[in-house]
Amino acid sequence: MRVQDLGQIEGPVLVFGGPYSNLQATQAVLAEAQARGAYAICTGDVVAYCARPAETVAAIRAAGCPVVAGNCEKQLAAGAPDCGCGFDEGTACDLLSMGWYGFADTRVGQADRAWMAGLPDVLTFTHAGARYGVIHGGVTDVARFLWSSSPADALEAEWDALEAVAGPVDRVLAGHSGIAFERELSKGRWINAGVVGMPPHNGTSQTEFATVSDGDVALHGLNYDVQAAVNDMESAGLIHGYHITLRSGYWPSEDVLPPDLRLSLASG
Repeated sequence: MRVQDLGQIEGPVLVFGGPYSNLQATQAVLAEAQARGAYAICTGDVVAYCARPAETVAAIRAAGCPVVAGNCEKQLAAGAPDCGCGFDEGTACDLLSMGWYGFADTRVGQADRAWMAGLPDVLTFTHAGARYGVIHGGVTDVARFLWSSSPADALEAEWDALEAVAGPVDRVLAGHSGIAFERELSKGRWINAGVVGMPPHNGTSQTEFATVSDGDVALHGLNYDVQAAVNDMESAGLIHGYHITLRSGYWPSEDVLPPDLRLSLASG
């Protein structure tokens, strides 16, 4: 388990996850950080569903923002045959992942894989008197899906695992699941910053990021050139459903979601 401490950060912090090979969204969130004068941190999965994996990695690396290793980074660095999300075999998410992961695997070069292999599993920093731990999904499992409705003991178990490797923290910043949320736990606040590369299954094309300023946490929507990202996916032949998601705001499958977050069940 590799832990990197960023030290004291004085100004605002912008935290974002899941660039997902969406170059346009990545450029937009990096521009947002610059406009806010914020220190940008990425919770991982730089490469995934969309059509510009190499260019997205290049943009992130050029920006110099710290990145936590997501499951996609770990799998690509290892030359693994799949994204490592742990989708149940034969589900829609599992079948869809074969297409986008295979595409990314052919376009990420060895230098970028070496960069991915060197990324930390955990980042820590101090801001406005509080110590933060930044992770991808979980500490016990990088691809663990944790949601706004997950049992408190599931989140607290990951918090304990984080502190076992990184020391005490007052707040946790996470990503992976694709939907931003905040939860108050016995140890402190758990913040999922959401992802910028895909909308949060809410019917809008906006994606999400978080800011921390003077100790206050806020979740924000991100606007970017959605049509350009869709055009890239269509040109690349990535037309299995996620290109529609960028415009519609709805995921092509709810397999990974807990029942209470499935819109199909709510509407039924």
